[in-house]
Amino acid sequence: MRLSSDDLGMFFEPHHGELADRLRAASAALEAVELPDAYDSERARDRAAADALGAAGLFELAVPLGGTALDSRSLCLTREMLGYVSPRADSIFAVQGLGSHPLALAGTPAQRNELAALARGAAIAAFAMTEPEAGSDVAAIATRAAPSAEGWRLDGDKLFISNLGIADHATVFATTDPALGASGLAAFWVPLDAPGITVRPLTATAPHPIGSLELRGAEVPAAARIGDLGQGMKLAMQTLDAFRVSVGAAAVGMARRALDEAVGFVSRRIQFGKPLADQPLVQAHLADMVVDLDAARLLVLRAAHRKDHAGGGRVTTEVSIAKLGATEAASRVIDRAVQLFGGRGVMTGHVVEHLYRAIRPLRIYEGTSEIQRTIIGRALAGGSARGARRDKPSAT
Repeated sequence: MRLSSDDLGMFFEPHHGELADRLRAASAALEAVELPDAYDSERARDRAAADALGAAGLFELAVPLGGTALDSRSLCLTREMLGYVSPRADSIFAVQGLGSHPLALAGTPAQRNELAALARGAAIAAFAMTEPEAGSDVAAIATRAAPSAEGWRLDGDKLFISNLGIADHATVFATTDPALGASGLAAFWVPLDAPGITVRPLTATAPHPIGSLELRGAEVPAAARIGDLGQGMKLAMQTLDAFRVSVGAAAVGMARRALDEAVGFVSRRIQFGKPLADQPLVQAHLADMVVDLDAARLLVLRAAHRKDHAGGGRVTTEVSIAKLGATEAASRVIDRAVQLFGGRGVMTGHVVEHLYRAIRPLRIYEGTSEIQRTIIGRALAGGSARGARRDKPSAT
């Protein structure tokens, strides 16, 4: 997590160097969350990770306060460290930001007052958008918000919602009029202990708090709505756009840990009378890993740097390139690490085995690799089409 002078000159500013020092100081406590036999349940370990993030003051980097925009490079530095030491803590950190961001974008003064507790870790948020039949197709959300005497009545099902189990509130996306499609979506700040709400835990391949959310006539006050009617799609897309580049940074952290583990192992492991690290084929694996890792990190930092200097403009294509490139590259790095460890690499509880499971969801969450390819390809094809029209000679 030490930033070189080249890093500072190319991508970062002095305060990012100070953040890197702070992150190094926090890393030991967060890595301790993953120690074997430290907790009697995954739920207790999830809670400990959230507490450690709050105690280190890291949630404030994901929860915008006072109307200030998030610093993408700070987000990326933080998630790179978290991906290295605890993918579980990384997931909790990221979803705290996703769940609270709509409040910062369009919340009422009372809703925005809750951001301080979220920034301290005194409250935990979830981001409830995905449904059994609505994943990448956000406009297909079927959860219904109907006016009621109390304000709004929510009915529907949400699936694969991270932070459920430790979250107090969730930003819930629902349609107020299915006939309007995306234009009918609205967002609501929903207390998860309200009547009519049931949280059901799920178990993912990489342990972290996740579950399904059942809404059965759940009544929330009119003040629970975030922003205007019909603003839900915009809020969802703005929130995902704010955090998507940092997904690549988490992948970089996981890949960096896998590379470090692999280098250490092949340097110690003796086969055929010499360390594995002396074998040319092993060296080739390491070379491919470091090339993938460096390329991924550069893509992420380029996108984060441009995002921080875009003046509120969008850098969608660069962010999609970073998310796609980094998550796919990190998967290759970690796969090679498992290969280098041999049988040890597929034993439950081994670091690279855990990383192998943890990296896989990042190619799905916050826009699948296929969605990122679509965004990038559409931008290229659109640019080519415009160029062709512009450059086409007139008929004479």
